[in-house]
Amino acid sequence: MKWLDMPPVWLAGALGLAWWQKTYFSLGLDFGPGFADFLGGILIGGGVILMALAIHEMRRHRTTIIPHQSADRLVSSGIFKRSRNPIYLGDVLILSGFILYWDAVLSLPLIPIFVWILEKRFIEPEENGLRRKFVAEFTRYSQQTRRWL
Repeated sequence: MKWLDMPPVWLAGALGLAWWQKTYFSLGLDFGPGFADFLGGILIGGGVILMALAIHEMRRHRTTIIPHQSADRLVSSGIFKRSRNPIYLGDVLILSGFILYWDAVLSLPLIPIFVWILEKRFIEPEENGLRRKFVAEFTRYSQQTRRWL
């Protein structure tokens, strides 16, 4: 059952809730014509690109992308120069994009809830592990690179 506690599963759950809300409980609310669809598409595409760049960089350094596993190396190059958590940032962009694209106005609170879940379930434990394993290197990296943006 460990596979259930993975970011893609949490993302799928949040997307499912947003889809359910827009389909069965929209109350006639929307973000307006056109612009939300365009911005939603940009966010979804940006999230996918961020994730692909991060996965490529982690594969290049031969370290795991699986949460809750110990990293073999601290990756601080490529997209990781801009964000310590580009995959999680990509997840948030994808969720935000679909909420906009679907006009799921009442699902907007899912975004900060999802960010909180990612922080508590994945980011904080991962960063604590990296801090213990790569003491000076992680300290320097975390001072130079922000957690999200």
